[in-house]
Parts: sequence; C-alpha cells; structure tokens
Amino acid sequence: MAESIELTVTGMKCGGCESNVKTKLGAIDGVHAVTASSKEKKVGVDYDAAKTDLAAIKAAIAEAGFTVE
Repeated sequence: MAESIELTVTGMKCGGCESNVKTKLGAIDGVHAVTASSKEKKVGVDYDAAKTDLAAIKAAIAEAGFTVE
C-alpha cells in the first residue's frame, strides 16, 4: 500500500545535506521517492507500507545526522 508523509527535519543546512538524506532514504527497500528542503526543513517520502515503515524512515534520517521533529 502506497503511503506519503512529510516530516519536519532539523539540521539540514545545504544541498549536500538534502542529498545525504535522499541517499539514505532512497536505499530503503520500498521507498519510491524522496524530496528534501533545507530551507523549509521538510522531507517528503513516498513509500510502500508493506515493505517499510515510519520508524525505519526516521531511523535513516537520524543515521544521516538529522533530527525528525
């Protein structure tokens, strides 16, 4: 089942940070698309809820060095 979420993420300051988040999330099985905006402090994720969940997405963002609010 396809899901879409938008999370507030702090700590991103530049395009490199956005790229890092996109790479980490893109490596998760079931994630179809990722958008990240350091200016708006937002990360959007389209994913298959049968393959991954919000906890895995939040963990990958934390692993990238950023905080989900």
